[in-house]
Amino acid sequence: MTPTTGSTDADRTVTTHETGPAVDGATSEGVPAAPPATDPHAPVPPTDDSARETGEYAESAPETPDTPGESAYSTVAQPAPVANAPAGYQPRDLAPAPRPTATPQRTLHMIGNAHLDPVWLWPWQEGYQEARATFWSAIHRMEEYPDFVFTCDQIVLLSWVEESDPELFEQIKRRVAEGRWVNVGGWWVEPDNNMPMGESFVRQGLYGQRYLQSRFGKPSTVGMNVDPFGHNAMLPQILRGQGMDSYTFLRPGPHESDLAPSLFWWEAPDGSRVLAYRIPFEYGSPPGSVDGQTEKSLAALDRTVGFGADGEPATAMVFYGVGNHGGGPTIANIESIHRYDRMGSFGRMTMSSPRTYFDEVLGRGDAFLEALPVRRDDLQHHAPGCYSAHSGIKAWQRRAQFAVLNAERWAAVVAATDGVAYPREQLETAWKQILFNQFHDILPGSAIEPSYDDARDQLGEAVSISKRILTRAHNVIARQVQVDREDGTQPVLVFNPHPWPVEVDVDFQYGAQRAGVHVVDEEGRPVVFQNSQSTATTDDVSRGAIVFRAEVPALGYRLYRLRPGAGPGAAAGGLTVTESILENDLVRIRIDQETGWISSYLVKATGVDLMAGVDGTQHTQINDDPTDTWGHRVISYAWPGATMRLKRIVVRETGPLRSRVRVEREWGASTLVEELILDHDSAVLRVNVTLDWREEAHLLKLRFPTRLGDPTATYEIPFGHLDRPVDGAEEPAQSWVDLTGTVDGTPAGLTVITTNKHGYDVSPAAPDNGDQPSIGVTAVRSPVYSWHDPRLLDPEGIYSFQDQGIQRFSYELVPHAGDWRAADPVRRALVLGNPVRAQQESFHDGELPPVHSFGGDSGGSVMVTALKGTEDATEAPGGADVVVRAVETRGEGGRSRIELPLLGRTIEEDFGPSQLRTFVVPADPAQPIREVDLVERPLP
Repeated sequence: MTPTTGSTDADRTVTTHETGPAVDGATSEGVPAAPPATDPHAPVPPTDDSARETGEYAESAPETPDTPGESAYSTVAQPAPVANAPAGYQPRDLAPAPRPTATPQRTLHMIGNAHLDPVWLWPWQEGYQEARATFWSAIHRMEEYPDFVFTCDQIVLLSWVEESDPELFEQIKRRVAEGRWVNVGGWWVEPDNNMPMGESFVRQGLYGQRYLQSRFGKPSTVGMNVDPFGHNAMLPQILRGQGMDSYTFLRPGPHESDLAPSLFWWEAPDGSRVLAYRIPFEYGSPPGSVDGQTEKSLAALDRTVGFGADGEPATAMVFYGVGNHGGGPTIANIESIHRYDRMGSFGRMTMSSPRTYFDEVLGRGDAFLEALPVRRDDLQHHAPGCYSAHSGIKAWQRRAQFAVLNAERWAAVVAATDGVAYPREQLETAWKQILFNQFHDILPGSAIEPSYDDARDQLGEAVSISKRILTRAHNVIARQVQVDREDGTQPVLVFNPHPWPVEVDVDFQYGAQRAGVHVVDEEGRPVVFQNSQSTATTDDVSRGAIVFRAEVPALGYRLYRLRPGAGPGAAAGGLTVTESILENDLVRIRIDQETGWISSYLVKATGVDLMAGVDGTQHTQINDDPTDTWGHRVISYAWPGATMRLKRIVVRETGPLRSRVRVEREWGASTLVEELILDHDSAVLRVNVTLDWREEAHLLKLRFPTRLGDPTATYEIPFGHLDRPVDGAEEPAQSWVDLTGTVDGTPAGLTVITTNKHGYDVSPAAPDNGDQPSIGVTAVRSPVYSWHDPRLLDPEGIYSFQDQGIQRFSYELVPHAGDWRAADPVRRALVLGNPVRAQQESFHDGELPPVHSFGGDSGGSVMVTALKGTEDATEAPGGADVVVRAVETRGEGGRSRIELPLLGRTIEEDFGPSQLRTFVVPADPAQPIREVDLVERPLP
């Protein structure tokens, strides 16, 4: 959560609970309970100061006279009728209509809601209790006001109430059936909408929508993320695939982006559209009268929506209800809506829901809908510091997502091939821990420090579940592989989780042999290898380490063998390494001895030197960073900064397979170690980073200056990519950013791929950077936990700062000849972040060959993103039905050929540019393959 400028601290933090039923004729606010009446808009007079404190009633309102027919405002026997007024006591029998003739021709759909951050300035356990209190409050408002409608999103809150308060949950079910409790959003939580992997957004809706269907008989048709800080451009396709045709959000505001309209079509790169509405002013309100909320909302609406155009009556949504720590609509909120509706102050005000509003808009006819503007871009920029705040949660999240995706792939394999029960419930538990911790105040790093102890533990549970599932599956497969006896050798099975073949270096720890070992494949052919340093870094003689080149088929395995003795390795290309140069047949990379950074990156095939003479002092940039945890109002972190001091350069590893040079730097109390690794047959430089950060309120940019002219920038987003300006703005990305242009007229480019980092910039050439366009990665920021500007920190205060200590990540520099697609960064990033797994094996007979693939996507533009069991348990003979999801990755369209040897089936389908499609492949070969939506329901 982060409030928008204009709301007060009191507005943000006050929670008004009106949870108790009326007792002794009074409501929980101390206001007399309304007697039964046909008029739902009838006001309730105050009997004490509690209602006046909300601002609903004028302090000077006189008491109701005791004499029947006598008015407190007059001494005549027959008083004049009471006129409408924005405050003060009014009789209960004032009718809602007719409104004044001068009432604006506008309908305001008043959306009563209670935004609840399950974690923010409080732990999830407090959010758990708050959900119950808030939902009871909403139920009681429904009992008091027959026209009151409550809008609810974040399905995890409903699940908490279901397990802790069955009585309340039954009340909610009854109100859903009435149509007065409206579930929207359809996602497990309101997540950060930029950093999770594409599959996570699918699973938000998979579990959220299936929950709504199973408990209430109907899923959501309206997407809603009122509080997240940005929204990636692929969301319209995901929402449509989950059965939602519209989307409600708050950020970015008009002051934060080039997005002008309040109501518009939002279109994904594949052409999918949702009708989108930007909440004009806040998703919640103070507990008193809604007039201020309404006025500010109207002021922020674009004129077309708020005031009509070409004679069209206007219609808009205004959200109200105490939020952030829950609370929801108050009696004062509701009474003021009735009062202003009677007065016609803002037009017609009706208790409503987002679905009702969108249905009204969609019913206005094709001409109106076709005239709405179309947005073909993401929705940024708010709080860009969140993409680099708290490095730990970013790393834990990415690790957990990869772990559960691997587990469900291999679980689906052994379910189909060996009849091993698919661990559906365990995987659901793991996924829900991951999805919960993608919440927009957890994953962005904006929660209090203790919340990250919980996040670490919950994500650790997801990883542990996944590892148990994966280890069982690998051993079920391994025991069936034919492994011939060869005394003195150590069989090793390498498993590839990716649905395409990989050729990678495998680091393997083994029981040491005095004469050393060498590596051969399943046919006894030598494999390129070299010795490495054991994780037992004291060189314990009982353990050894080796790195070898493995070529493993798609979603499959391959058998290798460690033989005793140094033995011959496979022939490798020439590899040269010194403290100043790393070179093979493809590239020559020079390291400047003064700065420790690259001064030349020559691609031999093209003659292009991407970094000839770049300023190595630009590579590390440290700034004193006084921005808050969110990075509010920050446009860019691309400022000239202090350079870390070079300590030493050490050649750490040489051999036929790869070279490794260690560069050590320091600044203040912090150290940075980068180990530059170049393989004998690759043009890609991989860098393993260990950062020991001890600075408070500082940031470190790793910058990659180039010689590229006229560059363009491409960023990876979930399930896709997006071109963005080369302007130095801090932007979110998944795992890679590309800069493409020319060097001396020759097309060329550089892609930077990272493992756990999400805050980037692409900066233009400028005099202060040596006229060198560059890619910047925000490696670390260390603000105070949950510090929200414009509050100022006390110079004498005691605070806790983020990211103190050691963190590790990796990145790759991938040169290419002018089109980022040639570098295949989507797949490279997945292999870098999700490496193969090697396990030792014993000798035994088996029916499986030493090399095998269970499925693959041919490595083209259409990539499989998920392979899993179906959510609905099947009793299919001989195995389990399998769900396969794939996306077109290059924005060009293409034909898929997805082979599934585990079921003896093949999927061949055409994909449009950036299109996402899902198929169910039955285990029964007599049943046809069928396409389903992202909730695994049949397509219409």
